[in-house]
Amino acid sequence: MFELVSESLKSAINKLKFVDDDKALKNALESLKKSLLKADVHHKVTKDLLTAVENDLKGQQVGKLAFLNAIKSNLTDFLSVESGRSGFVFAPKSPTVVLMCGLQGGGKTTTTVKLANYLKTRGKKVLIAACDLQRLAAVEQLRQLCTANEIELFSVEGEKSAVSVARGALQTAKSGFFDVLLVDTAGRLSIDTELMNELKAVKNAVEPFETFYVADAMTGQGSVKTAASFHEQLGITGVVLSKFDADTKGGVALGIARQVGVGLRFVGVGEKVADLELFVPDRIVGRLMGEGDLAGLAEKTAAVFSEKEAKQVAKKIKKGEFNFDDFLTQMESVKKLGSMKSVLGMIPGLSNVANQLKDVDLENSVEMRRIRAMISSMTPKERQNPSLLNNTRKRRIASGAGLTQVEVNRFLKQFENASKMAKKFATPSAMKGFLGQMAAANKGVR
Repeated sequence: MFELVSESLKSAINKLKFVDDDKALKNALESLKKSLLKADVHHKVTKDLLTAVENDLKGQQVGKLAFLNAIKSNLTDFLSVESGRSGFVFAPKSPTVVLMCGLQGGGKTTTTVKLANYLKTRGKKVLIAACDLQRLAAVEQLRQLCTANEIELFSVEGEKSAVSVARGALQTAKSGFFDVLLVDTAGRLSIDTELMNELKAVKNAVEPFETFYVADAMTGQGSVKTAASFHEQLGITGVVLSKFDADTKGGVALGIARQVGVGLRFVGVGEKVADLELFVPDRIVGRLMGEGDLAGLAEKTAAVFSEKEAKQVAKKIKKGEFNFDDFLTQMESVKKLGSMKSVLGMIPGLSNVANQLKDVDLENSVEMRRIRAMISSMTPKERQNPSLLNNTRKRRIASGAGLTQVEVNRFLKQFENASKMAKKFATPSAMKGFLGQMAAANKGVR
């Protein structure tokens, strides 16, 4: 996501070579204009942004730093909605009811499950109401997604009225002391009277605290138009951009915030259920400028790795007691972070690396499948104590995993080397030195 916008900004900034060079500024602004339009930013939004940047630079020295600051400041303003809510806001009284709406095929149902998972990993009790009774097998799709991700679902077999299901779900959410109720509604291939009437009826029945419109980032400016229509007829309070990882242009984000006047709350950045991120304007601008989003990364990891668990793992590593059960536990936790591209994109200086890894799936890689098969072929004692693995045990494990003993030996050696390396960084002083080297290297890249 944002690849084209990010590259455009960097290209424009690099055109400013000299301080007080008005000609260079004009060239940079012209370059920025062309690039933003190419990145699917609406022509009016582009014009407004360029005017704002130029006005900020009047009467001061024009250089890369001033130009950079003007772009960052105005981009943040354009992505922000005055007095709008940010992220997920809870109602004063539980449950917080959120009506999820959007067009068919825009990723609404998947996004609903992602949002439920996001809240669940933060300790909230979430219920999803299956109110899409129009699309064939929509309820079954939602049921499978909820089962796979251990999320509670409310549905009524054979019910034809979405309003009745919504009311039943609200009563269940209240009696079951749920923190959040997400109402998944029906979509259409286009906006029509029937769709809006049903949505209005469901909205009146549950009186949601929030109404989220799920916009398909792949449709570009079409998402802006449909978001505006939904807002006009339904009164949406927030937008969630789905499939944003597949939209390298990224201009639609600027268009929705600026033209519709409704805040972007979340963005879908991958196919995994964990690939949903908060949309915080200043963080997004930081990523656009290649500065990463360490605050977002810290929030994401804090939701997955508790401080207590982190200390326990560090203690085991320090003592050389990290075993295969610990390894599998950590791998399950890493899965919850989402895609590698999303995680690396938050680290300053690694956005280019993240783009190169966009198709890498560590969870389902051949190597990871082999490692899982190998560990599954071990006895509980062998997983707890890798030193027990003699040649006889290795042959049995290789046979059980469908591998050669050479492959087993190679993995065991890699595990041993990784454990030794981790042990070196298990102390605060060692980690501080490592982070210092990373910071120095990052400055060199810039």
